[in-house]
Amino acid sequence: MSIPDELLVDVAATVESGRSNQMSLTVVAGGVVITGRLAPEALWRQRVSEVLTDSSRLGEFSGVFAPAARRETPPTHLHFHLARILQGTVGMPETGGMYRVAIADVSAWTVGDFSYSDS
Repeated sequence: MSIPDELLVDVAATVESGRSNQMSLTVVAGGVVITGRLAPEALWRQRVSEVLTDSSRLGEFSGVFAPAARRETPPTHLHFHLARILQGTVGMPETGGMYRVAIADVSAWTVGDFSYSDS
């Protein structure tokens, strides 16, 4: 998208202002379907930093993700946690991952997340 969807920006801004992590969203970006819950950027950064801190190989990168000062500008990215990339009948990773998606790259979206079951 050359111009970010204003409604999607408003959804992201609401998540940022309320520090909520309960908004489920599914987006298509670059032809990839990502589904999960949105998190405020500061909480997302904190969690990524914690995961990296616990890694013997990647610990030195944890500081890069330290929460930044809150900006008063409209959000430019969606911060997913407990998210999966959907491929056929599989969601990867099964346990959910942490994804950052530029709002400008989202070509389609819907409220709610998708999950698969064998039944």
